[in-house]
Amino acid sequence: QVQLVESGGGLVQAGGSLRLTCAISGRTLSMYAMGWFRQAPGKERELVAAMRWDGGKTNFADSAKGRFTISRDNAKNTVYLQMNSLGPEDTAVYYCAADRGGYVGPNSAAYDYWGRGTQVTVSS
Repeated sequence: QVQLVESGGGLVQAGGSLRLTCAISGRTLSMYAMGWFRQAPGKERELVAAMRWDGGKTNFADSAKGRFTISRDNAKNTVYLQMNSLGPEDTAVYYCAADRGGYVGPNSAAYDYWGRGTQVTVSS
């Protein structure tokens, strides 16, 4: 019954920033985990960042550490991915995902709900 809708993708120049938004239908429980994944052509889907809704646990890909920030707005039932210092290697479709059990690991199969994705393209 949970629906996730991503927005905020687009075309940016290298060194620029984007903020992705994941709108979540209904209410989220405090035990939920929210994650951002990305998939580039010819590559497997990989975790970018994840957090439990209560903020008790976070997880970042090495490539995202220091550049990306995951956050949420309780009142709006929204999760954000702030991406700074973007490079062409960040070009991918970015997906929002949710896990009912609070899992923040990299195994995409463990996540219960998925958005349809938003394209991020970084030009050199």
